[in-house]
Amino acid sequence: MVTLRIRHRTTYRYGKPVAPRPHRLILRPRKSRDLRLLSMELHVEPHAVVTWAQDVAGNMVATATFQTMTNNLIIDSVAELELDAAAWPVFEIAASAIFYPFRYSEDEWTDLGALTAPQYPDSTARLREWVQGFVRSNPTDTLSLLKDVNAGVLAWVLYRQRDAEGTQSPAHTLERGWGSCRDMAVLFVEAVRTLGFGARIVSGYLHNPDGDIAGSEGAGTTHAWAEVYVSGAGWITFDPTNRSVGGANLIPVAVGRDIRQVMPVAGTFVGMSDAFEGMSVEVCVGSTFRQSEKKPPSP
Repeated sequence: MVTLRIRHRTTYRYGKPVAPRPHRLILRPRKSRDLRLLSMELHVEPHAVVTWAQDVAGNMVATATFQTMTNNLIIDSVAELELDAAAWPVFEIAASAIFYPFRYSEDEWTDLGALTAPQYPDSTARLREWVQGFVRSNPTDTLSLLKDVNAGVLAWVLYRQRDAEGTQSPAHTLERGWGSCRDMAVLFVEAVRTLGFGARIVSGYLHNPDGDIAGSEGAGTTHAWAEVYVSGAGWITFDPTNRSVGGANLIPVAVGRDIRQVMPVAGTFVGMSDAFEGMSVEVCVGSTFRQSEKKPPSP
């Protein structure tokens, strides 16, 4: 078990006063068997009325509502938690799902719903052909298949940090041969959905005290990975950026059908179109900060 302190600070700068619209903040780590949340503090400047609610996926969402103009918007969260995820987990997969293809129960299929449906078009069948290459036989071992796809993403796609907003489509990532952690997570999720699995995107933090894990600079950073539902075992964690299985070093904050649903901070402002000057993000998991600077988007 490891005790962690996570600080996530987002700062927006404006050259002229603006009126921030309500901002949606998903910064509270998800409690689970492997994660115990000890405390959580959220500070917003300028002053905002903050309300909390759970979304449809069970994420804790804060909504910050502002009543003043400002030249700076600061969202600062600090969480303390205990992480006890096994480095080499064993998954108790139901007998009915040990071999692929298998069929989810009627209740599982109904509840998984849209999590089994690809979210991006594949008109040329590029993604379908790519992922079918990992199906070695019929039937084949389910967990081995998922591990092969997970490893196959990193074998095919070179990790590259990408500050531009948005996410590449899976087909684009395959064509380019490189992408960020969120691009690789989306590729993996869409690939296994194409095979009929229920899967979801996860956003959170990567604890990297030794500095040797891809997707991180320093002791910690925000990160994106995936979970696949397998009968009996439940949600199994896959991090294609690091070709890893299980939640060791991963602190989940939000899960969703689409990566747009798990953004840590989302909001708009009312003001002059050239008011936005930049945004900086600082993330510290443990004791080391990581800061990235984003320039204003081109007009």
